[in-house]
Amino acid sequence: MKKIFLSFIFFPSSILFANTPESTQEVSSPVKSVILYLDGAEVTHNAQVNLSAGRNKIVFVGLSTKLVSKSVQVNVSNDVSILSVSDKVNYLSKQQQNLRIKQLKDSVEFLNNNSKLLQNEKDAYETEKKMLIANQYIGGQNTGVALAALKSSADFFLERIKEINGEVYKIDRKQEKITEAVIKIDNELLELNAKFNQPTAEITVLLSANAKVSATIELKYLVVSSGWAPIYDLRAEDVDKPISLKYKANVYNNSGVDWNDVKLKLSTADPMQSASQPQFNTWWLDYQNNYDHDLNPNYLYNNTQNDNESIIDADKKSQQEFQQMPSQNINSVLSTAPGVSIRGGRQNFNGSGAIQQNPSYKKDNITYEEIQVPELSAEFDIKIPYTIPSDAKPYLVEVTDYKLPATYQHFCAPKLDKDVFLLARITGWEDLNLVEGPANVYYAGTYVGRSYIYIRSTDDTLNLSLGRDRKVIVTRTKQQDLTSTKYIGTNKKESYAYEFVVKNNRKNPINIEIQDQLPVSKQGDISVDILEISKAQQDVITGKLSWNLSLASDETKKFNLAFTIKYPKNKSITKSQAKARYRAKF
Repeated sequence: MKKIFLSFIFFPSSILFANTPESTQEVSSPVKSVILYLDGAEVTHNAQVNLSAGRNKIVFVGLSTKLVSKSVQVNVSNDVSILSVSDKVNYLSKQQQNLRIKQLKDSVEFLNNNSKLLQNEKDAYETEKKMLIANQYIGGQNTGVALAALKSSADFFLERIKEINGEVYKIDRKQEKITEAVIKIDNELLELNAKFNQPTAEITVLLSANAKVSATIELKYLVVSSGWAPIYDLRAEDVDKPISLKYKANVYNNSGVDWNDVKLKLSTADPMQSASQPQFNTWWLDYQNNYDHDLNPNYLYNNTQNDNESIIDADKKSQQEFQQMPSQNINSVLSTAPGVSIRGGRQNFNGSGAIQQNPSYKKDNITYEEIQVPELSAEFDIKIPYTIPSDAKPYLVEVTDYKLPATYQHFCAPKLDKDVFLLARITGWEDLNLVEGPANVYYAGTYVGRSYIYIRSTDDTLNLSLGRDRKVIVTRTKQQDLTSTKYIGTNKKESYAYEFVVKNNRKNPINIEIQDQLPVSKQGDISVDILEISKAQQDVITGKLSWNLSLASDETKKFNLAFTIKYPKNKSITKSQAKARYRAKF
């Protein structure tokens, strides 16, 4: 009997509570803050509401339809209970457009209305012209017309039709200009990613208050089609100063809702990560399958060629051609072509010598690429508020600045390029929570080119090319008196000799590496004999020669290279190397 009595008491009270009228409020709260992930964003709204005693329904309207339902979080102050949270898409409502898009759409409507008015005017002239042509006959078939009347009538028809044709021509020109203007505005709207009559999302929060109270509601949820991508500026003022690294980000918003004057935070975390406990995967160590140390110096050092030309040149080279070129032993030289970097950054090549780009795909008119991020997630608080329109366009955000210690070294391969290149070796970069991305390189206030920073390297040194240093001069001159061709029995012997002169015109001492090469024989009856290499470091497999020199200010040093090639005189061999380039064909 006791159980039945309790159920009887509870049931009517439930009915009474269910019949309590709900107070419904629609809240249009702008975005207050955003945590931007590499792919996705957490959006926060704050709203101040007045609640009645009992149940209150708060409906947040005008939200992004790209919100992730399971990510919705609601916090309420003043001991208010949250009974339920739900979301839906309202197809009858329309997104609030930003001012620029609204102005452009109004301009299109205005121009189209003017075009219609002009068309009506043109139709009237065309109708009058048809009437004049249809009524051009005067008099009857058997009745003559006086000469004066005929001339007057002809003059009238001529003048009026000329006037009509002139007005129609003016209307056509006006309509052409309107059409051109509409096309330009439509293209601008396309650039702004403007979409017409888009629905909005709503989140409904059902609250229970014991008394009339004012409360603050904090609403958070994740949206897709938003994120950020890193970009860096690396600046070196002189060889005795540290490197300045400016950390920046290209931020984009394609959620459908503008972020106006919001507080930003950038994060490398995964917003969709599982709530389950983490588990370790096997940490494998293996060799990198790339040509970090054997890239084509012609491809690396030609900072003046454009990106497409660089890629074409590299793609055209076969693996055999790469192996024949001298490799770089200072962790290779960082190219300013996109995607290429020395240690800390690289561009991969497959077995055929073709470039392997990071895997990528396209979604919502945005191209995504696979990159590597540090295992421990990093966050960056942006100091000043930003406005990011929902147009899927990148907006540059300043993140932070670093000063990094660096050592400098010069490099020259005069056989391939007569200029000397300045290299900077940066240490300590691995502790900066860097994310893979492009880097603009500057030296002494001059833009050198673009590189790419990878974090996959196990090295603790990031090497950058700072371009050509005109104050250090290296010459490679053939010594004609020591260059000769002789015939010895059935063989032909060719002698080659070169003199290298290195001059440091800087006010401070420098270290420089100079590279050249000896030919390598593939045939048993072709021999190469070394006469002089001036204590160079020699790679007997590739034929590469390296001289590491230290020069004081205004100091000059010289050294020599001499060798002979012997082969059967009844055969010819290829002794020169050529560069592949493109030109017009007539």
